[in-house]
This record gives sequence, structure tokens and C-alpha cells, in this order.
Amino acid sequence: MDKDDISKLIESLSRLTTRQRKAIESTIMAFGVPRFYWCSPISDLITQDVLENLGDRLISHHAGSRQALSKDRFEFALEKSLNDSGIPATLVKSRTNRGHDLTINGTPVSLKTEAAAAIRENMIHVSKWMELGRGPWELPLLRDLFLEHMRSYERIFTFRCLSADPERVCYELVEIPKALMLESANCILEVSENSRQNPKPGYGYVRDSEGQLKYSLYFDGGSERKLQIKHLRKDLCIVHATWAFGSAAL
Repeated sequence: MDKDDISKLIESLSRLTTRQRKAIESTIMAFGVPRFYWCSPISDLITQDVLENLGDRLISHHAGSRQALSKDRFEFALEKSLNDSGIPATLVKSRTNRGHDLTINGTPVSLKTEAAAAIRENMIHVSKWMELGRGPWELPLLRDLFLEHMRSYERIFTFRCLSADPERVCYELVEIPKALMLESANCILEVSENSRQNPKPGYGYVRDSEGQLKYSLYFDGGSERKLQIKHLRKDLCIVHATWAFGSAAL
């Protein structure tokens, strides 16, 4: 920033109210807290520019909030961070689109978020992958709806808030391999017969060759009639980046 830019900035600040100047001062001070940003050397999405761009947006958000970044704010922040870093990205126009959320370099991408208070670092939970509609409630048909849904995007990412504690805010971006999700075509389906829900919920279990659970589909028959992904092992996914900041970040 040259002297002219600094002069313009000072002039702009002089026109603000005391309250507005204090708000800006608070944000500026927030950028001075200890921080640790990391991106995987094999990531084809998160460059150093994207890493720092998105990290600065996270710091700015938490300068005025103790709540985790919401899904819509994350989508907007990621789109802006990618474009500002020279990577073309475009959010879908309809917020109710049943397919992908963002197009990155021509690739349709589905975005998820996780920020539960009881989040488990090594297990991923997607509380709402998709709505299941008002059609027949039969687990094989619902599983096939999930497989059909995935035809509209090529990659899947989940943005996880591991901690929103002001002393150490921590986020990570994890890619859920689509091939892993497609393994659900052969999942073991089981209706929860003892449930009082109507229709009765059910599970689709995906296991490895040794019988260990990889993840489960949960067909939630509640008021939203939605599909959840439970107990997804993070070691089967790809961590692209992490962001930590606050007085205890290092």
C-alpha cells in the first residue's frame, strides 16, 4: 500500500462515526492474533493464496461472532477466495438447487458443513445430505435417490468447525471421495423397526473387507425426511487444509 492509498484510507476513517471506527479497529486487532494455516502439498484446490484468503475471511467473521461460519457464508467465502486467487468459481444461482453448489474450474462441486458442539474430529457427520421428498418410503428406492443425486456433481467437500472457542478457533476442509459414497450401491439396508417415527427410519451400512464400518446412510423419517451420513471415517477422506487462530492457536 503506497502513501496515496494510506491517505485515502485515513480520510475514509475520518468520515466514520466513533462506533464504526471501533468496529474496524476490532477487526484490525483480530488479524494480529497467533494463527496457523496449513494446506496439503497434494491439494489441487487449496493454494497458498486460497489458504490465506479464506483464513483472513474466517478471522474477520470471528472478530464479530462466536458462532461457526454458516453454510451459505462458507460458500460465499470460498467462491470469493478462489476467484481472488485466480481460480474461477461460480455459485449456483438457486439456493434450493438439488444438485451441486459451486462450479470450480468447470467442475460441479457439492459443499457440506459441520459445526456441532459434540463434533468428533475423526468421524464426519453430514446432518442433511439431501431431502428425500414425499415419494414411497422404501429403503432401496431412497438409496437409489442418493445415487442419482450424486450424478449432478463430481466432487464433495465438507467444511468442519472443530472449535469456535475464541482462544482457539479451528476449521478444516475435507474432501469426501465420491467413489467412497458410490460404494453405498451395495450397502446393507436395515429398517429401524422399533422406532416410533412414521415412516420408520432406516440405515444403509457400508463396510470394508474386514467388516469394519466405513460409514452409514441414515434415512431420517422425521418431519424433514432427509438423508444423513453418519460415522464416516475421516481417514478414508482427504484433508485439504486447516485453519487455526486465537491466543492458543500455536
